[in-house]
Amino acid sequence: MDRRTALATLTAAPLIAACRSESPRPPAAIVVPDLVKNVVPLGFQWKTQDPFLFCVHHDDAYPAGNAQLGPAVSLAGHAIGNDFAGKDGFRMYHGDVVPGFPSHPHRGFETVTIVRRGLVDHSDSLGAAARYGGGDVQWLTAGRGIVHAEMFPLLDASAGNPLELFQIWMNLPATDKMVDPHFSMLWRQTIPKHTLLDTAGKATEITVIAGKLGSVTAPSSPPKSWASRPGSDVAIWTIKMAPGARFTLPAAGASSNRTLYFFRGASARVGTRDVLVRNGLELRPDAEAPIENGPMESELLLLQARAIGEPIAQHGPFVMNTQAEIQKAYADYRATQFGGWPWPSDAPVHDRDARFARHADGRIEKA
Repeated sequence: MDRRTALATLTAAPLIAACRSESPRPPAAIVVPDLVKNVVPLGFQWKTQDPFLFCVHHDDAYPAGNAQLGPAVSLAGHAIGNDFAGKDGFRMYHGDVVPGFPSHPHRGFETVTIVRRGLVDHSDSLGAAARYGGGDVQWLTAGRGIVHAEMFPLLDASAGNPLELFQIWMNLPATDKMVDPHFSMLWRQTIPKHTLLDTAGKATEITVIAGKLGSVTAPSSPPKSWASRPGSDVAIWTIKMAPGARFTLPAAGASSNRTLYFFRGASARVGTRDVLVRNGLELRPDAEAPIENGPMESELLLLQARAIGEPIAQHGPFVMNTQAEIQKAYADYRATQFGGWPWPSDAPVHDRDARFARHADGRIEKA
C-alpha cells in the first residue's frame, strides 16, 4: 500500500400558566434561555455542528528551513510519516522532508483553509497549484473527487518559519456532492476586516471570510458551496478583541447552528457566562451575544450556518449520505485516482517565492 492509499484510509415545552379566578396568582416570571447552550474544551480537533464536519487549528513554531524547504534541525524523535506529537514545538504531520499532508483524496465536501502565518503549497490531481499564506484563504469544493497535497514549505533559512492555520471541513448537500471540483483563492487584500470601537474606545477587529457583518460582505464563495445558497446563513469570522473590549455578536437565523471558539487569550464573558480560553461555545443563534473580553488580547473563531440536515456517512476523507456511496467512493478512487497524480512526488513544493494560483484551466492568479 502506497502512502496516498494509506492516507485515504485515515481520517472523522413552553410553560403555559393557566389563570384560575378562584385563586389568583402573580404573573409567571419570564424565563430567558441561556445564551450559551454548551461549552466544549478545545482539543486538537474541535467539535463542530452541521454543516461543519471538522475544524483544526495548526499552530507550529517551525525552525529555519534547509535547502529542501524542510526543518534545518534533527528530526530524531519525530514519528516521521505520522507526526502529531508536537515535539520541539512543531509537527511534521504526514511529511517526511517538508511538513504537511502529501497527496490524499477527498469527495463530497469542502475544505476552507485560513492561513494566518506561514505558507501552504497546494498541488492537485487536476494539475492545479497554488502557494498562499499570510492571511490568504483557499476554499476547495472537492465534489465528485480530487486528490491534493498541502505542504508547508519553510522558505526562511535564517530565522524561524511559524505556521498558523485553520482547516475547516464543510459538508455539501446530496444534490451537490458529485459536482466538478473547484477551488477559489481569497487573497488577503480582498478579505474585509471591520474594526468596531466600544463606548470606551476599545477595539474589536472582525475578519469576514464568509457571510456578512452589517454592510461588510465577504468575497464570493465557490459556486456550488453551501455558503453560496440563499438562506444558508454561513458565517466564518475571526474576531480579535483588545483587553477589556466589548462587542455584541448580532443574532443569526433561528434554524442555524453557531459555535464560537475561544482559542487565544485568557478569559471572557459571553452573555452571563464566564469562560476561559481553549473552550468552544455553542450559542443560541437567534439572540445577540454580548462578549466582554478579559485582561489579555483575545481571538475567537465563529462558525455559523443553517444545518443541511441530511444523513452523513463518513469514512476518512469521503463524506457522503449512505454507506453504499462511501463504498462507491473508494471503488472510484482505486479505479481512477480521481484523475491521477501529475506531480513527480506525492509531497511537491513549488519553486517560486511569490504567492500565486494556477487553476486547472491554466488561468494564473498572482497575489
